[in-house]
Amino acid sequence: MSELFDYDNALRAEYPVLCGADEAGRGPLCGPVCCAAVVLEPDFICEEINDSKKLSEKKRDKLFDLIIENCVSYSVVMVSPREIDDVNILNASLNGMKRAVENLSVVPDLAIVDGNKVPKDMKCKTECLVKGDAKSMSIAAASILAKVSRDRYMIRLDKEFPQYQLAKHKGYPTKLHYDLISEYGIQPFYRKSFFKNRPELLWTKE
Repeated sequence: MSELFDYDNALRAEYPVLCGADEAGRGPLCGPVCCAAVVLEPDFICEEINDSKKLSEKKRDKLFDLIIENCVSYSVVMVSPREIDDVNILNASLNGMKRAVENLSVVPDLAIVDGNKVPKDMKCKTECLVKGDAKSMSIAAASILAKVSRDRYMIRLDKEFPQYQLAKHKGYPTKLHYDLISEYGIQPFYRKSFFKNRPELLWTKE
């Protein structure tokens, strides 16, 4: 039996409606940070579910559908680059996870959030769990929902702006990405606050 399931199952003795929440996309130069919350069916066990960063894209896509089929409720929230610039990436991520939990069709008895901070003014009991996506099946499932949703968003954006090759690097600060920004400038979907050390890149091609 999965250790991640065992962790959640122990919590369900006191908190039957258990929610996991996580985010994907804190590091990229562009695009949203994607936050997800999920309440899994209490008897759902899947040995393959793990931290989304440890899984292949093909595996994540398969598990994305499996999680949705075996949850009580799930919610995915995209937090815009503008909000990230306004409140910083940490607060944007916390705000997004709060909205994701509040958008669920059920009110959790407990929400466990990946990381070392809890979003403010949560409407349900909430605890943070460092490296939670490697400890809790609910958080790991949320990490998969967030990662797949964000990747799919960036692939759609790539079709509109193919010059940035977003489908390849998903917005992360690779050498290729910086080179393309140098050539083509930025677009409204870029996080301007992420260019403090590279202000020369903050231009828009006419």
